[in-house]
Amino acid sequence: MKLSLLRLTLLACAAIGAQASAQPPTIKPGLWQVDSKMASPDAATDNAMSLVLQQLGNLPPDQRKQLESMAASRGMAMPTVAADGAVRVTACVTPEMAARKQIPTGQPGDCKSKNTDIAGGMQVAFTCANPKSSGEGKVLFSGDQAFSMQLAVTTSARGAPEQVNVTSNGKWLGASCPAPSASAAQKP
Repeated sequence: MKLSLLRLTLLACAAIGAQASAQPPTIKPGLWQVDSKMASPDAATDNAMSLVLQQLGNLPPDQRKQLESMAASRGMAMPTVAADGAVRVTACVTPEMAARKQIPTGQPGDCKSKNTDIAGGMQVAFTCANPKSSGEGKVLFSGDQAFSMQLAVTTSARGAPEQVNVTSNGKWLGASCPAPSASAAQKP
């Protein structure tokens, strides 16, 4: 269950990772921070997500090291959980990714996205096979250094379909990215 919520968090960010056709607005290449909050209309799902988020900070050293290595291999830092329950990741955006308005997520699996440009951002829709999930929502850019996102996600990460609403905010931290290794991954 711990890994399922982490994958769901990364999946929510993946929805903004596909290409968009119009040039403006764009995002800057470099190091980005993305804070995401998840909520479910189902109290049991919401409680389970809260429990997993609490446990993320208390992982045994060997599991933490494994997750840190996996994240670093994808150019990301190990997610952390803020006091308000937001999951925070940092990740590098290459110049090519910035040109496509693609935020890196490290999301494994077979995902397909369809993004439609709207004033100030894009409408997003996605489906993934691993874990099976789908969703839609909106990304709004605030210049080239920030964005906000609202997604409604249906996932089967825990075996049965569940609804999760994801609210994310991203901000540019700087032009330099850490080297992709566990020791170089920055903790927010």
